[in-house]
Amino acid sequence: MTLQYLLLFSCILIVHPFSLPSHHQVKLGGGSTIHNRRCRPLRTSSHLPPKLEHLVQDTLDSDRKIVVVTGGVLSGIGKGVTASSMGVLFRAMGYRVTALKIDPYLNVDAGTMSPFEHGEVFVLDDGGETDLDLGNYERFLSVSLTKDSNLSTGKIYQSVIERERVGEYLGKTVQVVPHISDAIQEWILKVAQTPVSRFSKVANDNDDAKDEPPEVCIVELGGTLGDIESMPFVEALRQLQENLGYKNLCFAHVSLVPSLGDPAEQKTKPTQHSVKSMMQLGLRPDFLCCRGKEQLEPSTVSKLSLFTSVPKGAIVSLHDVSNIYRVPLMMIEQNVHSMLAQRLRLGPYEKGVDYSMVEDLTQIEESVVIKDWKKLADSVDEPESECVIGIVGKYIEQGDAYLSVVKALTHASIATKQRLRIEWIEASSLCKDDDGDDAENVSDETAWDRLRLCDGVVVPGGFGSRGMEGKIQTIQYLRENKVPFLGICLGMQATVIEYCRNVVGIKKAHSAEFFDDLVKDEEDAVIFMPEGDRTRLGGTMRLGVRETVLLEGSIARKMYGSEKVMERHRHRYEVNPALVPRLESAGLQFVGRNTDESGQRMEVCELSESTHPYFVASQYHPEFTSRPELPNPLFLGLLQTCKKTAAAKSKATVAN
Repeated sequence: MTLQYLLLFSCILIVHPFSLPSHHQVKLGGGSTIHNRRCRPLRTSSHLPPKLEHLVQDTLDSDRKIVVVTGGVLSGIGKGVTASSMGVLFRAMGYRVTALKIDPYLNVDAGTMSPFEHGEVFVLDDGGETDLDLGNYERFLSVSLTKDSNLSTGKIYQSVIERERVGEYLGKTVQVVPHISDAIQEWILKVAQTPVSRFSKVANDNDDAKDEPPEVCIVELGGTLGDIESMPFVEALRQLQENLGYKNLCFAHVSLVPSLGDPAEQKTKPTQHSVKSMMQLGLRPDFLCCRGKEQLEPSTVSKLSLFTSVPKGAIVSLHDVSNIYRVPLMMIEQNVHSMLAQRLRLGPYEKGVDYSMVEDLTQIEESVVIKDWKKLADSVDEPESECVIGIVGKYIEQGDAYLSVVKALTHASIATKQRLRIEWIEASSLCKDDDGDDAENVSDETAWDRLRLCDGVVVPGGFGSRGMEGKIQTIQYLRENKVPFLGICLGMQATVIEYCRNVVGIKKAHSAEFFDDLVKDEEDAVIFMPEGDRTRLGGTMRLGVRETVLLEGSIARKMYGSEKVMERHRHRYEVNPALVPRLESAGLQFVGRNTDESGQRMEVCELSESTHPYFVASQYHPEFTSRPELPNPLFLGLLQTCKKTAAAKSKATVAN
C-alpha cells in the first residue's frame, strides 16, 4: 500500500504544477492532502538563497504578477511603447502598475553616456539617471519611478562584487549562475514590491492606493534576444518563471514582420527565427507583438502561429498608427487586455478556457482611463491650428536626444488643440564665431531663415561649449523680436549670459564651465556649484527633485498656480548669485528660487509680460514631469502664448 502511495505521489509531481486552481486541494488515499498554495511550483526551498526565497514567497502571497517584454530581429522596434501600452491596460483594469527597464550594457547608469549614442538621459525624482524608456513608462502609467527601476549589467555586477567583498557568499566561488542570476531575480522582485507614487490624480485610481505596493510589474529586457551581453538576464528570467509559476509571469515578444516586394508581401521568417532563438534560451512567448507598416493579414497570423506555437489569438498586430496614444486602443481592439487577465488569472478569469480564446472579460472600454485615452488620441489627430516650435540644440542629429522635450511640447499642443511641427536647428550653425569643436562652424543663413519662421523656440540643456554662442545669439534675437521663448538648464544659463552682455553691459560675460580666467563676480555669470565634484563624473551632479519657491505675480507662478513646485534637476553649474541684483535692476527677474544647504539658488528667470509675451527660462528640467493628461505648466504657457500670438497676427492681417 505504501508503494502505491509513493507511485501516486510521483505521478502528481510529474504533472505540471500549475494545472491546479489556486488554493486547490488534491485528496490522496488515506485522507492525505496536497495543498497547492497560490500555484507555487513544487520546488524545494533549499535551492533558493534566503533573500530570494523570501521575495518569491512575498510575491506569491501578494498575488503579484510580472509581464516580461522582450524584443527580436532588431533594436528600437518599439518594446518601450509596447510595455507602456500594456501598463495602460492594467491601469484601466484598476491595478497598480510599476515598471523596470533592464539594460545589458556595462555602464552603472546612463548618466555618462553620450546623447549621440544613447539618446536622452531621463532623470527621476530620486536623482536616478536612466534610460529614456523610463520616461515612456512614467508618462503612460502616470507614476514616479525610482532609480532601481533601471537595471544595468554594471549595477548588478557592482552589487554582487560588493556582497563578495564583505563575505556574504561565505567563501564560495562567485559565478554568473547562480549568484548573478539570483541577484537579478532579487532586484526584479524588489522593484515589483516597491510602492510607487502616482504623479497625478487619475480618475480610475483610489486615493488610499497611493502608497501601496504595485500589483503588476512590467519588465522590459533591452536589446535583442541572442545578444551575448543579455544572457545572464535571460537565464535569470527563465529561473524566475520557474520560481514564481506559470500563472504569475508571462512573456510578450516584440518582433518585426516586414513587407517586401510589389505588391507588398508580409514576411514571417525574421519573427520565426527570433522566436526559435528565444525558445532555445529557455523562454517561450505567450504573446507575439508584431511590428510592421500594415495590419497583419490572416494568412500571416496563421503562418506565425504554425511556426512559433503561439496561439492565433495571442498574435498581436502592432502596425503603424497616427500617434502612439492609439497603441493601447489598438491592443484593446485585439482583446489583449482580456487575454492578459486570463493568462495571469486576474479578476474574473474563465476556468478551463485557453487565454487566447477568452471573450472580453474586463470591458475596460467603458473605464474612465480608456475614455480619457480615446479623447487624448483623437485630439492629436484633430487640431484646430498649427504651431511651429524651433528647438535650437547641439544633439539634433540624434532624434531621441531631446525626446522628453518633444513629448512635453506634444502634451502642451494637445491641450491647446494645435498640430505641433518641430523645426530642428543646429545651434552651431547660427554663429560663425562659435568656438566649439565643429570644424564646419559657419553662420548658416538658411538656419536663421528657419528660426525666423518659428512661432516659438525652446533652447534645451546640454554640455560643452559647441553651439553655445549660437544659443546666445538665438536668445538675443528672440528677446529683441518678442518671440515666445523657453530656456531649459543650459538654456537658462545662456539666457543670463546674453542679458549680461547685451543689457547689463558685461561684454565678456560667460560660463566658468568653458573659461577658467573670468573675472570673479563680474564676468563669471555662471559658476561651478560649491558641492560639485570635478574629478568624478558619474552621479555627482545636482540631481533629482528639488523645491522651488515662485514669486507672487510672476508668469511662472500664474502657470503653476502654486507658490511651491517640485521639479527635477541635472546640472553642475548655476547662475552666479552675486550678479543677480544687477540683472534684476536691468529687468531680468529671478522669480523662482531654491533654498538649500548651499544658499539661495536661481531656478526660474523671466521678463515681465509688459516687456515680452513669454520669455521664461528654468534651471530645472520641466520636460521630465510633463504628462499627456497634465502638461508641464512652462510648456503649456509657451504653446498658449504661441497660439494667442498667431491669432493676433492673423486678425491683424485680415484687418489690413
